[in-house]
Amino acid sequence: SRASSAGHELRSTMQSFMGSLDETDEAQRAAMMAKLEEMQMKDTLRMFNSLVERCFSECVNGFRSKTLTGPEDKCITTCAQKFLKHSGRVGQRFGELSAMDQQRAQGQS
Repeated sequence: SRASSAGHELRSTMQSFMGSLDETDEAQRAAMMAKLEEMQMKDTLRMFNSLVERCFSECVNGFRSKTLTGPEDKCITTCAQKFLKHSGRVGQRFGELSAMDQQRAQGQS
């Protein structure tokens, strides 16, 4: 899926950044950290936009009122909670995989 390939790409990029941080001077390190922060911000915005798009599409059925109906409000809340819980699990798994990769890399050194 697009999300898993984007996650794999981000993980690979972060690993290459982190690996090369040891071999760089302070200015290069600062530039690399700024780029990493930018990538993380873009990823966060992409996740938020996906949440809004998904929950709005699933839950909002009409535009007769300026406010959400009771069922729409409940649907939005449930959708957002599920999405955030899933994202948290993915992030946790990502951390576990990164730790395993680091351990393997240290074992090979």
